[in-house]
Amino acid sequence: MDLTTTYMGMTLKSPLVVGSCAPLTEETDNIKRMEDAGAAAVVLHSFFEEQLRQEQLELHHHLTHGTESFAEALTYFPEPEIFHVGSQEYLDHIHQAKTMVDMPVIASINGSTLGGWLDYSKQIEQAGADALELNIYYVPTDLDISGGEIEQNYLDILKAVKSEINIPVAIKISPYFSNMANMAKRLGETGADGLVLFNRFYQPDIDLNNLEVHPNVLLSTPQAMRLPMRWIAILYGKIDADLAATSGIHYSTDVIKMVMAGAKITQVVSALLRHGIHYLGTLEEGIRNWMEENEYSSIRQMQGSFSQLHCPDPTAFERSQYMKALQTYAPIWRSLQDPPLV
Repeated sequence: MDLTTTYMGMTLKSPLVVGSCAPLTEETDNIKRMEDAGAAAVVLHSFFEEQLRQEQLELHHHLTHGTESFAEALTYFPEPEIFHVGSQEYLDHIHQAKTMVDMPVIASINGSTLGGWLDYSKQIEQAGADALELNIYYVPTDLDISGGEIEQNYLDILKAVKSEINIPVAIKISPYFSNMANMAKRLGETGADGLVLFNRFYQPDIDLNNLEVHPNVLLSTPQAMRLPMRWIAILYGKIDADLAATSGIHYSTDVIKMVMAGAKITQVVSALLRHGIHYLGTLEEGIRNWMEENEYSSIRQMQGSFSQLHCPDPTAFERSQYMKALQTYAPIWRSLQDPPLV
């Protein structure tokens, strides 16, 4: 049974990749346990743009503190233009992980602007990362910024980073574009080696007891996989980038569905937080059993078999399916003697 797949030029032993998640990947011992449990690769927790910006401000403060206390100190240090510094701890984490495992280690940067990413992406490459995932987490609130400007920001970040490093670059995006298909095509043309679908925006909640707005992290459910599966099926074979599925992947059958839609890999996070790292072995066993029962000899044999290109009914991923779904749904209360109370 051949579970191997390829992703951004890397040969992986299976589609099972651990997605970016601080509780899972902050400890290198956990990364080793992931490999032992069956992970084909790991995406490290994200290094945030805000961290980089804070380090730049702190360096600037220490270099210029007291320079205007005395006249002769005014030119002690030149006024810096931009200081590109990164988290040495994160770079050391990459290096240490690479010494402990044989599987690919993918670094992750989370932000929304170029900032100091260019210099830091080179440091990440030098630290030994096999690839870099750009996790662009951007919720535009400026009423004067157009959709075109937002899209161009994504393309500019990708183009700039690709021009600086030689390792593969994936871009993790949200589905909130006016034309997702066109945006995916443009990202592929700009040089994205992989597209990770989709970023989950963690929505804030209101604490009624303390009258505060606070972050609220909810683990994904299997239903969340429907959106990325649909777009992976639509995009498969039409863009110049490998497709990675994330969000809602909890069972071995979820992995199989994503692969059939056209995903090269599936990133698993919430299922491991619920069940533990050893659950990777359960997922792999389930994949093997299903393939044996259905007479598939390899992952590549099923890859994209239910994409829009190869699906018996290509309209199943488009508008017509919406009408069919509404017509075939039967509410539970129809089987009751009395209608529901409103």
